[in-house]
Amino acid sequence: MFNKLSKILMISALLMAGGAPAAFAQSTPGYFIPPSAPQGTAAPAHKPAAKPAASPMNSDTAAADAADAQAQPKMPPIPQLPALPKASPPPVAVIGVLSVPEVMQKSTAAQGVQAIIQDRRAKLAAEAQKDQAGWQAEQAKITAERSTLTDAALEAKEKALQGEIATAQTSFRARDQAIQNSAQAALGEIESTLIAVIRQVADEHGMNLVLHREQVALNISAFDITDEVAAQLNKQVTTVPVPPSVVTPGMPIASQDGHGQGNGQ
Repeated sequence: MFNKLSKILMISALLMAGGAPAAFAQSTPGYFIPPSAPQGTAAPAHKPAAKPAASPMNSDTAAADAADAQAQPKMPPIPQLPALPKASPPPVAVIGVLSVPEVMQKSTAAQGVQAIIQDRRAKLAAEAQKDQAGWQAEQAKITAERSTLTDAALEAKEKALQGEIATAQTSFRARDQAIQNSAQAALGEIESTLIAVIRQVADEHGMNLVLHREQVALNISAFDITDEVAAQLNKQVTTVPVPPSVVTPGMPIASQDGHGQGNGQ
């Protein structure tokens, strides 16, 4: 039981260290705006290489693939549809490119959001470290009392500490999620204005197709409107309010792998 408690405290230390990341993650959803042998000498004969014997594992895999292919239903035949009346071709593409992450890095409003979120997470991390020190002190106290406690009393103290750690970990994850929700809400306001600014700058240049620079293998600087968009965004919005980071009942809490795992208490 005591070894189990020690492992829980070690895991708790890792969770508390990683529960409040210092880096500010800026998520940028996809945008589509606006949207030979010498003569006389016989060549040496080459024997064909012997085929390697199929391993039992490959045979089993091939058999499994064949079974899966037979189990899948056959697709119905493709119907022959009549041709539609000819329509006007699309306009000639006038292309622009931009980097949304770079725009957000240059946004004064986004920088303000980042500073507030980092401050909230730093305070949460300090509180988590304080609790961690308390748990370690409590574990040391239990260790010192092992010789004077009955097995039942020792088990009760260890279970109580385990419950306290588990409750605190759930609370810290919920509070960190609340901070993340506040960041997303504030950044959402900036991104809404950003979409309008991209359209505005694209119209100014007569562009009808704007692509992510990160998804373009090659382009010239004349296509890039990143700096123009960043400058115009800073004219439109210099600051946005960051909502309070409050844990609400039923609030989804993302797990370590990024998937929702529970609700806030």
